[in-house]
Amino acid sequence: MDDFKHYTVMLNEAVDMLECEDGKIYVDCTLGGGGHSELILKRISPNGKLIAFDIDDEAIYHAKERLKGYNNLTIVKSSYTNIKEELGKLGIDRITGGVILDLGASYHQLTKAERGFSFSKDAPLDMRFDMEADFSAYDVVNTYSEDELVRIFSEYGEEHFSKRIAKKIVEVRAKKKIKTTGELAELIVSATPRIKSHIHPATRVFQAIRIEVNNELKNVNIVLHDILDLLSVGGIISVISFHSLEDRIVKRFFKFESQKCRCNDMICKCPPPRIELINKKPIEASEREVKENPPSRSAKLRGARCIS
Repeated sequence: MDDFKHYTVMLNEAVDMLECEDGKIYVDCTLGGGGHSELILKRISPNGKLIAFDIDDEAIYHAKERLKGYNNLTIVKSSYTNIKEELGKLGIDRITGGVILDLGASYHQLTKAERGFSFSKDAPLDMRFDMEADFSAYDVVNTYSEDELVRIFSEYGEEHFSKRIAKKIVEVRAKKKIKTTGELAELIVSATPRIKSHIHPATRVFQAIRIEVNNELKNVNIVLHDILDLLSVGGIISVISFHSLEDRIVKRFFKFESQKCRCNDMICKCPPPRIELINKKPIEASEREVKENPPSRSAKLRGARCIS
């Protein structure tokens, strides 16, 4: 576990949005390397409380070491989709301060060869955030029907050549199971026409499979609703997303919950809006940060405050 690397994207911007106050309860739904958590703890100590979630054992191990000086931190090894249940176990029914949700996979997860997220390093097809989960990228690639593959490549990867790639996968696996990231990447390259692009031909398909394996988009919807149920009036949610599909979900959720009318009937019977937007347009990483950490160029930060 010595080679753990993690870059905290929009560290100050995301935590500034929370307007941290000593004595209040905060939640970091995605602990990762502990960067956001550490800054929150600095701002809410000594009387504030932070509960941080993660399902990655390596992330938790290193974050515990990094944050060992804080006694007002509770780390929960669980998915943020279980936020209501896990906070209930801790006797917490309201989040009085705020929640930060960093939806990006960590640098460590994406670059460590044996995790199977990257097509640049040959490794077993895996892509699980939770290494105890039974379902992996191998199962998607080798068991999904051609139509199912087309669907996830199109919906989650916005891949233009979904049908060609899915057909090729089904043809190849009928003779021999596809076991590694290298095999899959080569297959994708062979199934797509050569076009000038700054991204590798396998990028969108790998993204789509990762999203499917970890239920990423479904989980975002679930946790946004749960967080809003848990936030006290005045509580803030700060969300960083890394691709258009996630950002679209967050944007639509915030827009819906902040509208005065959601029914469009002649006589509105809608309850009052539950949130107010902190920023209407997403905040993006600074030029300096993008230069230091190129993956941050796709990050978008949105925030909202609970008002009812």
